[in-house]
Amino acid sequence: MNIAIALMAAALIGAGLVLQQQSAEQAPKSYFLHLRLITELLRQRRWVAGIGIMVSGQLLSVWAIGHLELTVAEPLLATSLLFALLLAVPLTGQRLRRRELLGALLLAGGVAALSVSRSVSSAGMVFGSAQYWPAAAMIAVIALLFLRAGWRRSGSLRGTLTGASAGLVFGISDALTRRTMEVATGHPLSVLLTSWPAYSLLAASIVGIWLMESSFNAAPLNSSLPAITAAEPVAGMALGVVVFGDVIHISPGLIALQSAGFAALVIGVILVARAHVLTSLRAARPALPRPALPRPALPHLPAAAHHLPALPTPHLPAHLTAPPVLARLSQAAPQIPAAQTPEA
Repeated sequence: MNIAIALMAAALIGAGLVLQQQSAEQAPKSYFLHLRLITELLRQRRWVAGIGIMVSGQLLSVWAIGHLELTVAEPLLATSLLFALLLAVPLTGQRLRRRELLGALLLAGGVAALSVSRSVSSAGMVFGSAQYWPAAAMIAVIALLFLRAGWRRSGSLRGTLTGASAGLVFGISDALTRRTMEVATGHPLSVLLTSWPAYSLLAASIVGIWLMESSFNAAPLNSSLPAITAAEPVAGMALGVVVFGDVIHISPGLIALQSAGFAALVIGVILVARAHVLTSLRAARPALPRPALPRPALPHLPAAAHHLPALPTPHLPAHLTAPPVLARLSQAAPQIPAAQTPEA
């Protein structure tokens, strides 16, 4: 039952990631690591739908993490890539290639191998303790280094480094989720609201989403998603062993099975996340370029129009222009009296 819930959570998370990335990549690149990126994405219905679907998956993953060991839950949640791949095929109208199918098989095989190794009873070793929570701070420092490196780069490398930072933060969030569930079990709500894990989980989740959207904005999905999906289970499983005392099987056969399963998981994640169908994802309705309107111009007149014929100058008859006639005409003209100025 818990495994089925984890797979359902992975399906919702994968679908939400695809919808979010389609919108985030269309935002201006200058919004990278700026809060304005989130405010811009909140205006896009596709992104809001994607974040809603992902949050639904995260809520299911909370149940799975609270009822499964992190070394079991993390590989199952990594199958979100498979569901993202299945959604990307109809959106792009392209077929899967052999390399992508091989990656899907490796990812599924790695998850199966890790799940089988956790279900077999054998000699194990436990050395984790709640006193080792500073290990989460060490992972956060590594995430910060990845983020600083991504800030100084551009393009695909920026998306990969920022995605790795987001994945590590999500791994910390998974560990905090498990601790929050432990506090909430058997205690009233007031105890949960006054405990540090709940607020730490909220802060880590917000930072993780912010970094993830920035990595989506920096580069296509095949650059950011491999780092996110590979870094999250690594950080989560490490904290599960170090902090929560998840059992490490030390028999030679199970060590080999776990190593092979983990290697297959990482290689499968990289192959699937670099699939061509994920590279081809774009917004369903990209912004159309605005055509430049032609500048108004006067119609071109033919050359002949510039040389219009001159009109003839009117001439009076000769008998009217004689001096005696002009004198008589001036005397016959009515005289207009000058305006008189009123005396003061």
